Amino acid sequence: MHPHVRWILGHQLLVTLFAGLVAGSVQGLDAGISALLGGGIGVLSGAAYALCALRTPKGVSSAGCDPKKAFHAQVAGEGYKYAVTFLLFAWVFKSYGQLAALPLFLAYAATIFVYWIALIKQR
Repeated sequence: MHPHVRWILGHQLLVTLFAGLVAGSVQGLDAGISALLGGGIGVLSGAAYALCALRTPKGVSSAGCDPKKAFHAQVAGEGYKYAVTFLLFAWVFKSYGQLAALPLFLAYAATIFVYWIALIKQR
């Protein structure tokens, strides 16, 4: 896995754990679990994107990548990420009856924020 992707996913995981700890200590166990679920959705959707969009087909070097194929891989990765995000949110809303929506969405947003910080950091 590319070092930038590891950095993003690792920091998203740290932010998720921190959000779960803070939400759990401030608002109780259900809020902490909700924050962990929201952050987990962000981490898993980012990992799904990376696995789909950044994989190199067998026999093809990453240096010799066709720009059209690279673009299509990025589009496919984004589509996969959105599908995983949608399915995970649907699963969480359906299966967790004691859901605390605010910690869930704040932790999810925090993982997206980490992604944008990583993009700024690269510049």
